[in-house]
Amino acid sequence: MKISIRIAILICGLIALSSSIDLSNLANYSSQTVPNYIAQDNTPVSNPITDIGAALGRVLFYDKQLSANYTIACASCHHQQFAFSDTSDRSVGLNSGLTGRHAMRLVNARFSEEEKFFWDERASSVEDQSTQPIQDHVEMGFSGATGDPDLDSLIRKMESLDYYPELFERAFGDSQITEDRMQRALAQFIRSIQSFDSKFDLGLAQVAAVNQNFPNFSTEENQGKLLFLDPPNRGGAGCAGCHRPPEFDIDPNSGNNGIVGNLSDPNSIDITNTRAPSIRDLVNPQGDLNGALMHDASIKSLADVIEHYNQITIVAGNTGIDPRLTPQGQAQNLNLTAIEKQALESFLMTLTGSDMYTNEKWSDPFEADGSLNLIDATSIKDLRKNESFVQVYPNPASSELNVRIDADIVELQIFNLNNELVLRTTDSKFSVEQLPTGMYWLKVQTAKQWHLEKFMITH
Repeated sequence: MKISIRIAILICGLIALSSSIDLSNLANYSSQTVPNYIAQDNTPVSNPITDIGAALGRVLFYDKQLSANYTIACASCHHQQFAFSDTSDRSVGLNSGLTGRHAMRLVNARFSEEEKFFWDERASSVEDQSTQPIQDHVEMGFSGATGDPDLDSLIRKMESLDYYPELFERAFGDSQITEDRMQRALAQFIRSIQSFDSKFDLGLAQVAAVNQNFPNFSTEENQGKLLFLDPPNRGGAGCAGCHRPPEFDIDPNSGNNGIVGNLSDPNSIDITNTRAPSIRDLVNPQGDLNGALMHDASIKSLADVIEHYNQITIVAGNTGIDPRLTPQGQAQNLNLTAIEKQALESFLMTLTGSDMYTNEKWSDPFEADGSLNLIDATSIKDLRKNESFVQVYPNPASSELNVRIDADIVELQIFNLNNELVLRTTDSKFSVEQLPTGMYWLKVQTAKQWHLEKFMITH
């Protein structure tokens, strides 16, 4: 099935599409507001979040063309309305196959000291993780084994779709599609998914330290926060020892938490699960759980989570349990009262925001029929059809750029790969020293037409 692009001239107030990506007015992924008390950020220098890169990642995340039978996307297991998790204990993959573990919530993946991914940390980064489901026989089917097509087959399919060459060219400077570029774009989109508009965030912004009473909290919520923060030897539950606020990410040195169920083989145990998502957004804004918890989906309520940690059970053969849950070699028993358990539950519910669940920039950009609308006043593909002679030199440029063209220049415009105008001039020779190193597009306007050239700046 070939999906066509609708390249449209955007006339304000006349065109309104329910699902589209406006290339001339991209959503803000790269400079979202992050509270000043958030210290963790695992975005690598080699793959910063850009608006166009994350927009490409959004398309990849929701595109069912990336599965061998056109039925599964990343979003099939990671739903926006459930904090990018799944309400099914095991997500349904290709040909009704089932995943081996419960789908992890992806919210605030960027703000974690632990960079490894998957429950068992087998992926070294979000980038490394992002294409593994695509190449899994059960999940999306481009494994290259047991009769499956391989990733090269998928790339050839993507090259035949109208929208990917355009998107990859804008994101990376040319239309070549590679696994590395897919990984980088998907990772940018996943890292962009953030939630910092919770009741907890509103409270923390009003005090000097997290252990102070929040003025917007009830007495019960403040009691639960203190229980969360304080270690057991000070009368607390010690939750912050592994899930440290304000990010509430997982301590990268954690062992498993005592839950060792194996969804693929109920007769064995799985002790390798030491990664966990942020415990923000365990519930949705209505207070309902965003799917079952833990890798084996064995926890069905916040009350059950608290009870698990209140009285740890050591399963025979579990040699990987975190020592913080076995003080002096004994299973943890916090002896929490019913009132304390309820206070902890109330506090955990303050960690949920609202914007992430409905914000369009993290939503499905595809129409119901599977088509994708790319809107732009001028498409790169159309501009490159111009045949007039134009030369840009030196390329790469370090300090000065020259433009030679067989027509009179009306105006020169330079755009970065986020499609942002960064320089405008009428001179055929001009300085680029003020522009950062990177790839750029030069649009040359003459009396009759536009011309487009790509060039690099290096300092």
